[in-house]
Amino acid sequence: MIKFFLMVNKQGQTRLSRYYEHVEINKRTMLEAEVIKNCLSRSKDQCSFIEYKDFKLVYRQYAALFVVVGIDQTENEMAVYELIHNFVEVLDKYFSRVSELDVSFSVPEIRLS
Repeated sequence: MIKFFLMVNKQGQTRLSRYYEHVEINKRTMLEAEVIKNCLSRSKDQCSFIEYKDFKLVYRQYAALFVVVGIDQTENEMAVYELIHNFVEVLDKYFSRVSELDVSFSVPEIRLS
């Protein structure tokens, strides 16, 4: 099961977030900071799957944007990796070359609290 979906830039700023389980606002901030730090600190040669606390992180970098998905232990990492790619392809078709600005200004209603 997917727990959360994040899009962040290289500076570590969250551009889009969606949670599929209830997480308090102050815990979301801490969780996002730790998750982003873990993903951004890895080199391109390292695997895009990370064991983190009681779940796994699957991430993928597209130019200046990172897409990070938190999943439980039973979820298939490769399927989620492909889901990320398909999501970015849809954004790319819709926006004609998606960028951080498209995500920041054109899709604000996706960010749920």
